[in-house]
Amino acid sequence: MRWFERRFSFDFPAEMIYVIVERLRGAAPRIEDKVKGLSRDKLIRRDGDKWSLQEEIGHLLDLDALHIGRLDDYEAGLPTLRAADLSNKRTHTANHNSRDASELIAEFRGERNRLIARLEHWQPEKLSQLAVHPRLQQPMRVVDMAFFVAEHDDHHLARMTQLARMFG
Repeated sequence: MRWFERRFSFDFPAEMIYVIVERLRGAAPRIEDKVKGLSRDKLIRRDGDKWSLQEEIGHLLDLDALHIGRLDDYEAGLPTLRAADLSNKRTHTANHNSRDASELIAEFRGERNRLIARLEHWQPEKLSQLAVHPRLQQPMRVVDMAFFVAEHDDHHLARMTQLARMFG
């Protein structure tokens, strides 16, 4: 299923944040596991006009700035979260295939740790604070946004698995 076709139901308790943060924390090690033993040629090989495995990693890195910015939006009490660039221009122009995969993963880990640190220090009573997600056009709590990020990670991690199997 394409990411933009997904719909979400955020009907779980805010206390799920601890489980969700563990999913977010696991993204970098899971990526490392997927690329282990793959040659550079396999990491940067594209499936037609779709992203390579390495570009998938870069995409997750590119989006962590958005997720951290959305936490800023919640802190500022904005009614609507900042919008993502739905064309993914940053990923398309970043030339992630020119970089070393371990460098991309290390940078992703650093950005992800910033996001996790922010979530871990979030006041529990504010985890249910609402703002509208601009694409989904539905209210989203802080805990829901974290879940959305974890789901997005898994979507791209599954694609990385497909690419590794296809080319590996």
